Amino acid sequence: IYPFLSRQWHYYNDGTASSALSGCDINGFPVWTSYTTGREDVIVSVVDGGVDWSHEDIAANMWHNPEHHGNGQYGYNFCRNNYLVTADNHGTHVAGTIAAVNNNGVGVCGIAGGDAEKNVPGVRIMSCQIFEGEDGSGSGATAIKWGADHGAVISQNSWGYKTLETTPQSVK
Repeated sequence: IYPFLSRQWHYYNDGTASSALSGCDINGFPVWTSYTTGREDVIVSVVDGGVDWSHEDIAANMWHNPEHHGNGQYGYNFCRNNYLVTADNHGTHVAGTIAAVNNNGVGVCGIAGGDAEKNVPGVRIMSCQIFEGEDGSGSGATAIKWGADHGAVISQNSWGYKTLETTPQSVK
């Protein structure tokens, strides 16, 4: 019940994928089988472009800010300084790698996405949006702190700047 799991060779690579070297993976299957598929009490802040909180593979594992409702409950937009997170391809991709719901018959699997078939929820994704379009960027340092202050125990940061000279001092 994993439509695209065969394409996610980075979780478990047995060498059958095109140009794949067996063992070049994170060896995720044994963890899912013997340990955990994720825990809903773990909050991961995705400090990146905004996460598409309505995405069919991610929506069930989105964090909900108890202080806000509606579209403003999934994180914070540090570009606009408000709670309205706007979807971004990279932020959504990263969130899916972490917490796409496993075993739900839809799309991909997340490394800690839980198991829909066994009714086991995955980690919760908190969107800390620091990029928006070509022009908008918010403070990564501020977003990391905000996430921690709001319950995130893991901060995911797969972003960067083109040169050391363009990297803000607060990030250095």
